[in-house]
Amino acid sequence: MTRHLALAAAITLALAACQQQAPENKSADTEAKSAAVTPASENPLLSPSTLPFQAPPFDKIKDSDYLPAFEEGMKQHLAEIRKIADNTEAPTFANTFEAMERSGQTLTRVSRIFFGLVQADTNPEREKTQKEITPKLAAHQDEISLDPKLFARIQTVYDQRDKLELDPQQKRVVEHTYEEFVRAGAKLSDTDKAALRKLNVEESSLATDFHTRLVAAAAAGAVVVDDKAKLDGLSEGDIAAAAEAAKSRKLDGKWVLALQNTTQQPVLDSLKDRDLRAKIIEASETRAEHNDGNDTRKIIQRLAQLRAQKAKLLGFDSYAAYSLGDQMAKTPDKALKLLSDTVPAATAKARGEIAKMQAVIDQQKGGFKLAASDWDFYAEQVRKAEYDLDQSQIKPYFELDNVLQNGVFYAANQLYGISFKERKDIPTYHADMKVYEVFDKDGSSLALFYTDYFKRDSKSGGAWMDVFVEQDGLAGTKPVVYNVCNFTKPAPGQPALLSFDDVTTLFHEFGHALHGMFSNVKYPSIAGTSTSRDFVEFPSQFNEHWASDPKVFANYAKHYKTGEPMPEALVEKIKKSRTFNQGYATTEYLSAALLDLAWHTLPADAPVQDVDKFEAEALKRFKVDLPEVPPRYRTTYFDHIWGGGYSAGYYAYFWSEVLDDDAFEWFKEHGGLTAENGQTFRDKILSRGNTVDLATLYREFRGKDPSVEPLLESRGLK
Repeated sequence: MTRHLALAAAITLALAACQQQAPENKSADTEAKSAAVTPASENPLLSPSTLPFQAPPFDKIKDSDYLPAFEEGMKQHLAEIRKIADNTEAPTFANTFEAMERSGQTLTRVSRIFFGLVQADTNPEREKTQKEITPKLAAHQDEISLDPKLFARIQTVYDQRDKLELDPQQKRVVEHTYEEFVRAGAKLSDTDKAALRKLNVEESSLATDFHTRLVAAAAAGAVVVDDKAKLDGLSEGDIAAAAEAAKSRKLDGKWVLALQNTTQQPVLDSLKDRDLRAKIIEASETRAEHNDGNDTRKIIQRLAQLRAQKAKLLGFDSYAAYSLGDQMAKTPDKALKLLSDTVPAATAKARGEIAKMQAVIDQQKGGFKLAASDWDFYAEQVRKAEYDLDQSQIKPYFELDNVLQNGVFYAANQLYGISFKERKDIPTYHADMKVYEVFDKDGSSLALFYTDYFKRDSKSGGAWMDVFVEQDGLAGTKPVVYNVCNFTKPAPGQPALLSFDDVTTLFHEFGHALHGMFSNVKYPSIAGTSTSRDFVEFPSQFNEHWASDPKVFANYAKHYKTGEPMPEALVEKIKKSRTFNQGYATTEYLSAALLDLAWHTLPADAPVQDVDKFEAEALKRFKVDLPEVPPRYRTTYFDHIWGGGYSAGYYAYFWSEVLDDDAFEWFKEHGGLTAENGQTFRDKILSRGNTVDLATLYREFRGKDPSVEPLLESRGLK
């Protein structure tokens, strides 16, 4: 993408995860920082950072600095674009495309820092700035992408691209930029451009409003427990964490079970109190459906309309058809086929899992039918019975820092030769964070890497990667990358113990980080993770495979107290249970992905939809309406598609999984975890960004198109 369109995507994606809660009152420090606006000459956001790698000077930035920095950044960017558009010289790659690549650096810097911060550590002041600046940014981007003089220069170079002496990266920039401008409405009439501007501003405002409401809805949905006996089944560490969560909300003597962004909640696998389990799942499913100020349904109705109208204006039958046009899938039908073809095997496996759990309930004379809130609790019992595997046995071997150092970092060293050194001189936005300098195999500095792993009320739910500074071959900047997760923060003095799912998340997000760190591209608009949604999850999901690689696993799966390796018998149990519960996991994902496509294949002339009715009918139509297996995200809290950048794109995780499982087959065929294989993957995938058509890029690595068979086998669906 061009820098300004890539920035738009980054801003949108920064809103993709559901926040848990914004603090109700600003701290004294925040109040003091916000009391006075910094003079422009002293605003730390308006000039490149003097820290290593141009890392953000979080110790100097005040909340009141962001809005004026945004305003100045937009002003500078428009002046730079105006200079390009008004240039009287004949259009060339250098004076048009490269000039655009170099433009907007202040706005990019401010946006990357602000939207990274507001997602991971928001407060009322930041939310206010976000609400004010988002529609302005939408209008700013339209001002550029709908500029006829600018597009005329782009069109001229594009039409002559085969006659010009362009290298492959330059040609890719020209073609990609042209396509993005056309998709943004550059060829529309003036009347239609005006209509599009209004739609874009309204959509950006509603998406922000959706996200803000969801923050509050998730916070309000947290379940407060006033009787410790009801927490029977939770570990001492989990109970202590719930007490800490209550204490942070000034609910001393109580326990708070906060909601994560998905439907199912982590505590449901061990809580014995069935009524409390039902209360938690109800709170999760209905968090944004209480007909109050946090209800998201009216916003969803309007967003679905707006997007369909936007697609029609741009010449597409639906928003999904518009959105997928520049993805690997290309059409909604191809995405739907991949998902729908998997439904029969997934739901059949899920029904088999239901039967096993119902048998346990009946044997225990429970006298009830399995409900969604019971699934994790009885799945754990089946897991124990079939594999003699108890999560409480596993977690002591997965202490967070050890998994990071001796698992995630170790695998990266074995594959790519990189090493890590903690930097305590780089300021962060929160005390829980750590910063590492990353060194390449020749000893040269490669990147900075920030970690922010613990859940807090000011953080969005889920896990993600992004950059504060992008790799830019023109400017010579190296990447400053961060990973954010939502692991339960232990009580003081307790270890941070992970489930194996959490371990996999750690490897997943670091796969994204590697994609950003290894970028070796001249032009920032096609560097790093600036790829299609259905490719960008490929490197991250691929990196998950190393969590269970025997050599890597043996290096990190050690008891946090004794340092003893996990007993081989327990390791074998984990291996044997690899496809356990995959019917549920696959069906809940497919339900959410199909819901997304159902909403975004609505035509512009469709009537306003009743949200609850539409969801129920869509799940039934796609044959994923199992009451025991609700969608991973129901419509009303599906922040990926309403408040974030995955509208009509949630299928991308599954599409990318086809790539990642197929790519891992290549590794197995060539000897697995070796430096030679790692170098090949780095050279052919991780360093290339979006410099080549992505289907071609994959074929150049694999030697053929990807096969879906490894995915089906990996999930136990074959």
